[in-house]
Amino acid sequence: MTRQTALSGIHESLGASFTDFAGWRMPLRYGSELAEHHAVRNAAGLFDLSHMGEIEVVGPQAAALLDHALVGDISAVAVTKAKYTMICQEDGGILDDLIVYRLEEDRYMVVANASNAETVLGALQERAAGFDAEVQDRRDDWALVAIQGPQASAILAELTDADLAGLKYYAILETSVADRPARLARTGYTGEDGFEIFSDPADAPAIWEALSAAGADRGLIPAGLACRDSLRLEAAMPLYGNELSTTTTPYAAGLGRVVKLDKPDGFVGRDALAAVSEQPIQRVRVGLRPEGRRAPRHGYAVIDPASGETVGEVTSGAPSPTLGHPIAMAYVDQALAQPGTRLDVDVRGTHVPAEVVALPFYSRPR
Repeated sequence: MTRQTALSGIHESLGASFTDFAGWRMPLRYGSELAEHHAVRNAAGLFDLSHMGEIEVVGPQAAALLDHALVGDISAVAVTKAKYTMICQEDGGILDDLIVYRLEEDRYMVVANASNAETVLGALQERAAGFDAEVQDRRDDWALVAIQGPQASAILAELTDADLAGLKYYAILETSVADRPARLARTGYTGEDGFEIFSDPADAPAIWEALSAAGADRGLIPAGLACRDSLRLEAAMPLYGNELSTTTTPYAAGLGRVVKLDKPDGFVGRDALAAVSEQPIQRVRVGLRPEGRRAPRHGYAVIDPASGETVGEVTSGAPSPTLGHPIAMAYVDQALAQPGTRLDVDVRGTHVPAEVVALPFYSRPR
């Protein structure tokens, strides 16, 4: 049965088009996904992300458990801070990428992708054996609203007494938003400054409406999953199921920096990842700038024009609203991964020339 978020009624009243995503009925767009994309880049967008999976790890050995279960050095994360990390299989394949927030000395919140939340929960529970810590399924206890864009801070400041200037990127605090208790994090998946607001589902409609009213004069509009995908693609943020999978390692994805091989007690997948780190990687994640107006899509073959051989595969591709031309991410043979390399993409039988470019495609002005 498809689940609905606490904000479904509001989305319907706004005329949203819906899609089924990981078993949730989620707003895909409210009108023009192009307008929503530009609003986030130039003003602000308001997202319902209540399908994400919140898991708490609590107890005297919570840090030790997460150090064992995940690839990052979680015990080194300070209270009120967060870390981007991954959970891997024994063979080094990626089960999911995660954000872990340290709420208290012995309490963490792990946020998993909606499609993998059950897998992550099960893996953490299994890996908790022998640790004095409890893995708690909190997915039904939280709604999640995100406000993203250059006007996000100014809008949110009207609704909270929290020190937003002091709340740095990848930090979280307990506060109130629109007079409702909330966990407020400076995180996001758009490449812009912004905040994610975790609240009781019953409070989510009031928070959404208050943000909408506060942002009305600053260009804030509701934004759906369609523009969230084009925003994260421009920022070269990986999507599980596209850039990340159980057949991909963090090193191939260009995210080896999140792996801490020197943790004293190791972690699940450590030996396999150590071996991978010492060997040349066959295919790596790159950016592509195709010629013309046709955007490559997931699964399209990447061709070496010199040999005619298939040398990679597109993982994500779309027209870039910000840049005005198509962009794509792909895995290609290491020898052809240098920026400036000329390749072709098989777009429905037509070989479209493309140039390897550095990632990200877009970085927000600082």
